[in-house]
Formats: sequence, structure tokens, C-alpha cells
Amino acid sequence: MNQHPARIVALDDTPPNRRRGGDLRAMLTPTAVGATSGFMGMALIRPGERIGEHYHPYSEEFVYVVQGEIEVDLDGVAHPLLPDHGLLIPPYTRHRFRNVGDGEVRMVFHLGPLAPRPELGHVDTEGAEDPAPGAAARPAAADSPKGARSSS
Repeated sequence: MNQHPARIVALDDTPPNRRRGGDLRAMLTPTAVGATSGFMGMALIRPGERIGEHYHPYSEEFVYVVQGEIEVDLDGVAHPLLPDHGLLIPPYTRHRFRNVGDGEVRMVFHLGPLAPRPELGHVDTEGAEDPAPGAAARPAAADSPKGARSSS
């Protein structure tokens, strides 16, 4: 027997989180749909933007690039990611994403398993950079684990 019904969630119905840079949409989460094993979302990253460096102590992160050219730093080493590329990021691996192309990046992310509590699932190791020219201002991420949340 299912504990909760199947749910469809539209990207446009998911509020943006710009605290770490980019526009992160946590779409399928324990709070939104009752997920119990992980959560999934979409990252929208404009040219010149980045998602600040962080790591996940409890979760693997799975990434799939739908559109755009992105560079990911994994423990300080840069790697290119192009459309139709997938990436597995193990727990405790520091990572940051940069849009290095001319168009918007659309990147699906999934993290699992869940941390024991949401505030333990994400540790920021730096703040987000200034936004791309002409982009709306975005607040910087907290530099301490106390500011951590469990989104990508």
C-alpha cells in the first residue's frame, strides 16, 4: 500500500531559491510531495552565474544537464558538463557549478538518501558570487553549516 499518492509538480509552481546562486527549484521533496528517500529539482543558471561551493555529508547527488554548457569543480578540479551528460557526486565531495556558455543552463538534480534533518544535509563552503551583468541581485549563502539546507 502506498503511503502517499503519486504527485505531479510543475517547475513554475515551485518557488526559486537563489541563496547559493542560480535559481534552484526543489520540486519533489518530503515537504512538497511526501518523498521519503531523497528529493529532486531543477537548477536554472544564467550565463556568468554560479552555484557556490558546498557538499552533502549524507547524500549522493545525481546531476543531468538538459541544456547549456556548465563547468563543475569537484574537490577543486574543473570538469566540463554538456547537454545529455550525467554526473554522480559522492557524499563529502565539495562541488560548485558555473555557467560558462552563452545561454541558460537547465540541470536536473537528485539527492539521496535524505539527511536525518534538513539542516544537516547541505554544508556551504563559500558564498555565491555576484550575479551576471544585468541579473537581479542575489543574496550570498551562509558560510557556516548552521546556514545549511538540503537543496543542491
